[in-house]
Amino acid sequence: MERGLGLKEAVALNMIEIVGIGPFVVSSLVIKAMGGPQALVAWLAGALLATLDGFVWSELGAAMPKAGGTYVFLREAYGPARWGRLMSFLFVWQTFVQAPLSVASASIGFARYASYLHPFTTLQSKAISGGLVISLVILLYRRIQTIGKISVLLWVGVVGTMLWLIAGGVRHFDAKLAFDFPPGAFHLSGVWFAALGAAMINTVYSYWGYYNICHLGGEIRDPEKNIPRGIFLSILGITVLYLAMQTSLLGVVPWRIAQNSPFIASLFVETLYGKRAALLFTGMVLWIAMASVFSLLLGYSRVPYSAALDGNFFPIFAKVHPTKHFPHVSLLILGALAFAFSIALKLETAIAGILAMRLIVQFIGQAVGVMLLRRSWGSDKLPFKMWLYPLPAVLTMLGWGWLFWQTGAACKWGLLEIVLGISAFLVWSNVMRQWPFASSAPPAEN
Repeated sequence: MERGLGLKEAVALNMIEIVGIGPFVVSSLVIKAMGGPQALVAWLAGALLATLDGFVWSELGAAMPKAGGTYVFLREAYGPARWGRLMSFLFVWQTFVQAPLSVASASIGFARYASYLHPFTTLQSKAISGGLVISLVILLYRRIQTIGKISVLLWVGVVGTMLWLIAGGVRHFDAKLAFDFPPGAFHLSGVWFAALGAAMINTVYSYWGYYNICHLGGEIRDPEKNIPRGIFLSILGITVLYLAMQTSLLGVVPWRIAQNSPFIASLFVETLYGKRAALLFTGMVLWIAMASVFSLLLGYSRVPYSAALDGNFFPIFAKVHPTKHFPHVSLLILGALAFAFSIALKLETAIAGILAMRLIVQFIGQAVGVMLLRRSWGSDKLPFKMWLYPLPAVLTMLGWGWLFWQTGAACKWGLLEIVLGISAFLVWSNVMRQWPFASSAPPAEN
């Protein structure tokens, strides 16, 4: 693996994964859940939770800049010989469900938004979403330096599209429209917080990706500095863009109309500039969705590779392409699973499933892991130390725990997947005669 990605490429890869199709397909859902322009609170809350969690990722990523990200973090934080084996195995186990789910959600969103250009049948939409996955696997089949250049090009399109939308909102902004709050908009009751939870499932989904460079840690130059910088620059940049974008939308399209529009951003451009401009803008939104799938597949393909190198997963995933130097087997298998999910699932099912399957093992597990790592390693060995430790980690755990509960019925599937993962780990460990089934007797001396 080559360290061929600098800060510029790291930020670009993060941001193109973060934006994706998310804010364009969930904006109307967030407005509807909150019942008005107070939907901006859900976007702010999502940014705050991402920032707190960014401290966890930064501390772990700077300390262990290796391929696999979370896999390595959980293994080392919980102890590589015992509980770390279980936690890291569970993450890889989940990766084979939630990673293809993440890719599929972006590709399904791509196909859904493409229907603004032309109405498609269900079969045609599935063909589009599946075809996108295949095309991007082919595009990713090359050296990491080339991938870095492609990511910067995709990032330019992402930022350009959002700036176009924001500029239109600034020029035609109507404050009365944007802040047309209904009665009781900020009446903080149990119902209000339940609505906030439902809305945040979509906003957090739209923020996720700020950690993508941690999975590429073995390919980042000067990772002790560039990983934390890349994470926080990504979160800051996306927060500014999202808030400006959402405010612009609300200042042009009345929220009572916006909440029922599956193409809210294209409707915004059509309202200001007409149908032709809206068609062009829709094409740019599809560019963003393509960039997101590209970044997702790139980052997640490194996770099974890292586990296989560690002897904690099937050895075939450790194979690296002989000339292009990337884990091609891992990429191809995850791509195949993502293709299957993209033609079998609905977008809303995919989003809820992603959160339910990732929050406990990965996000809460890492927040606990930071504290364990500080106790075993000592803070002096950490290149980056979170501010006001342990407050960000504690608040992160509380926030993710609350959001897990808000996923509703999907949380049962998340728990079931953990139980199945533990069962698979026990079977694997028994076959391999490793902890907790390894003999405790010391080896005989010759």
